[in-house]
Amino acid sequence: MDAGVLYVSIPYRTCGHLCCCGCGHEVTPLSPAQWSLTYDGESVSLTPSIGNWSLPCWSHYWIRDGRVHWSRRYSAAEMEQNRDRDRRLLARNTRDLRPRRWVSRVRHHLRIWRP
Repeated sequence: MDAGVLYVSIPYRTCGHLCCCGCGHEVTPLSPAQWSLTYDGESVSLTPSIGNWSLPCWSHYWIRDGRVHWSRRYSAAEMEQNRDRDRRLLARNTRDLRPRRWVSRVRHHLRIWRP
């Protein structure tokens, strides 16, 4: 990966980049269950912020309109709170993406019913 480049894979619904602080660590993959990517025809934005809590640099920033906007430095306790919140949100989003049992049954019946 090259510094300053956000790599986007539409087929795999992911993106990644080198940490914006310059430490050289890869920040990948960014999953659609956790981040949203917006492309306006000219620049890219990612929401929410990217907190590299597991990297030695502990960098935290947003990518908005193709530019990096830095956040303040978080304490270890704040990072742990964010990790816990992110785990809960990911679990809830992953659970919400699973098909409901009745949806599976309806799909099964629709496959059988085809003329």
